Amino acid sequence: MGLRAYVARRTIELAISLILFMALMFYVFRLMPGDPTAMLIEETAFTSEMREQLRRMWGLDRPLHEQFVIFMKNLLRGELGISFIYQKPVADLIFGRKMLNTLALLIASHGMALLIGMVLGVWAAWRRGKVLDIASLVWALVLHTIPVFWLGLMFLLIFAVHNKWFPLSGTITPARDYAHVLEYMGDYLWHLALPAATITLIRLGGDFLIMRNTMVSVIREDYVTAAIAKGLPEKIVVWKHAARNAMLPIVTLAGLDMATVVSGAVLTETVFSWDGIGRLLYEAAIYRDYPVLQGLFFVITLVVLLANFFTDLLYAYLDPRVRYD
Repeated sequence: MGLRAYVARRTIELAISLILFMALMFYVFRLMPGDPTAMLIEETAFTSEMREQLRRMWGLDRPLHEQFVIFMKNLLRGELGISFIYQKPVADLIFGRKMLNTLALLIASHGMALLIGMVLGVWAAWRRGKVLDIASLVWALVLHTIPVFWLGLMFLLIFAVHNKWFPLSGTITPARDYAHVLEYMGDYLWHLALPAATITLIRLGGDFLIMRNTMVSVIREDYVTAAIAKGLPEKIVVWKHAARNAMLPIVTLAGLDMATVVSGAVLTETVFSWDGIGRLLYEAAIYRDYPVLQGLFFVITLVVLLANFFTDLLYAYLDPRVRYD
């Protein structure tokens, strides 16, 4: 199969997957217990007539198949709808400040976890079987299994409640006047420190284990043995010959993991009240805000599918045998 035919086949598969997933999510959201109007009625003096009028305005009185057709038509026009709760376009909610906050949190934490995990993984693999290697494997497994919400709560308890070194919540200090941009950035990074550290530690264990195991396999290859036999310095053998090849799997995995950036760290953002996409997703689920849920899952699904799509194309270009699978 030629590369063009392979690209065409993968494109069709991507479109079909996106449509099927959005159809599934559309109906799953509406099978959730609860009524979107109930959340508003509990807080205000709504009558049953006002409730029905609200349902008609939101289109919830229509049959499900009609609602789905309307949703898909709007989606093809690039419209994600209006939020029930915020009364704002869903696209403005998703692609505004919340998206920037989530990107800042996840890029910082994933980048740090990847960098530290790769360096420690190379170091542990080169000293495999030693006491420090075994100890690093133990703490990596522990970090990999710790619930992110528990670690976040412990950080809040220790560093925010008892010692007051970091703020309890938010992205910036409320009602604070900033003299210049650097002061604003300092306050933002101060609020970012604990949630970013939480995700970094949770991710670090997995990145370390992948890099360490891949490095162990690479250093057994003949070209590494030949480099050692030539008398090359250890740093050159480790980083120029072994580590560069061992980085390929973890870099590929990191590329796929970046597809989850849009979804946000729901639990972390909820624990730290970080104003991002993850918290928006949590609130939309609580209030049955269908347009926001649909818009978020559409963006998340599209990014994940596109990441896998381009990864498949890259592999097909590098290894033609993949096209015939």
